[in-house]
Amino acid sequence: MSRNAKIAAGGVAAGLIMLIWLPWWAALLIVLGVPAAAYLTLDPGQRRRLRRVTRKELGR
Repeated sequence: MSRNAKIAAGGVAAGLIMLIWLPWWAALLIVLGVPAAAYLTLDPGQRRRLRRVTRKELGR
């Protein structure tokens, strides 16, 4: 199993646990809020690099 697959499986498991223990709206806020907060902590150069790499991979 690759490293990315392990991370994805862990994310799915964490999401299912959150849906069981928390109200659905709280789980949704966490799932959407953590990546948004991580993106906002990047400096402008890192954001540009991330957008450029994402666009290149979409164009394959």
